[in-house]
Amino acid sequence: MALYELRTYTLYVGKMAEATKLYQGLGYPAFEKGGHHKNLIGYFTGDTGTINQIVHMWKFDDDAHRRAHWAAVAANKDFSEGFVSKFRPLVMTQEVKLLQAAPWGPHP
Repeated sequence: MALYELRTYTLYVGKMAEATKLYQGLGYPAFEKGGHHKNLIGYFTGDTGTINQIVHMWKFDDDAHRRAHWAAVAANKDFSEGFVSKFRPLVMTQEVKLLQAAPWGPHP
């Protein structure tokens, strides 16, 4: 059964524009270059409710697949040294939730 990972980064107030620029210029291109984007369902930002957040969801075959994915991402120097080193200071909190699809409804 597929495993979904929901990651939420809450940014410091006023840092969304800088974070967006970093993701567009360094973060997502590094994911693509390393082939790490294949399990990505999508990136999202909120406009109401809790704001100053970047949320992304991933789909993996199982936990071993998820762990192998993130190990490969961490080994990607373009991502870990080029993007993360600049993005991390913008983040106030990070939350990671692992989810399993309910037995009803559509599953991406």
